[in-house]
Amino acid sequence: MVEGSTSKKTEAITEAITEATTEASETIKTSFAPISNKDTTILILGSMPGDKSLELGEYYGHPRNRFWKIIAIITGNELPLTYSEKKAMLLRSTIGVWDVAHKAKRKGSLDSAIKDDEPNDLESFMAEHRHLKVIGFNGKKAESLYDKYFDRKSGINYFSLPSTSPANAGIDFESICNKWRHILIE
Repeated sequence: MVEGSTSKKTEAITEAITEATTEASETIKTSFAPISNKDTTILILGSMPGDKSLELGEYYGHPRNRFWKIIAIITGNELPLTYSEKKAMLLRSTIGVWDVAHKAKRKGSLDSAIKDDEPNDLESFMAEHRHLKVIGFNGKKAESLYDKYFDRKSGINYFSLPSTSPANAGIDFESICNKWRHILIE
């Protein structure tokens, strides 16, 4: 009887530790403020920043994320070296960046792990950016989150774009650039 009781206690303790570990690793993560200005005509929407981006305090901060290189190529710019230069390149190109999710629980950086998401106030963003003509979704999760919370507006062209994430290594660089070029065609 003592042996069975000890086994049940061990199982209960193991289960409690597993639950606590899972809850601790599924931390609530919050997105950044948008990069935009009054001239923004194109808005790129991601799902929410990954761990490396959160650590650096920068959009698309993972060194293998292809976002900045793609934007440089399709806009005819040199690849900026600093985050400040990257943001300036976006603004010169009338491109803004934000995330659909304001905050969510997520273990790690995979979009598939996003839970209990809450949206950013994209309605106000669109009202304040009257020149906005294009919204590009950086990956399927960004698009599905947008469609979960918002209606598509007439007068705005929407583009489903392949994710620039390192997890999306199945598409070669030339092909992904060709698909991303569509956001520049109004």
